Amino acid sequence: MNLAELTGHIAPVAFGIATIGPAIGVGIVVGKTVESVARQPELQGRLTGLMFLGIAFTEALAFIGIAVAFIPFPG
Repeated sequence: MNLAELTGHIAPVAFGIATIGPAIGVGIVVGKTVESVARQPELQGRLTGLMFLGIAFTEALAFIGIAVAFIPFPG
């Protein structure tokens, strides 16, 4: 199997790899927010808003990965 055989099927693989980082990032953001609310429950409202902002920025990386995975590069 040479490189020419792999070029047609690389986009789904790239998308799968591109989703691993944001998934780990979202898990860390949510976990740290839960830990922070457990320590200071009175800040739950502010921390929840910051959590959703962090999730939005992290998920933007997944959308970029989707877009790049389907860009046709000349081979």
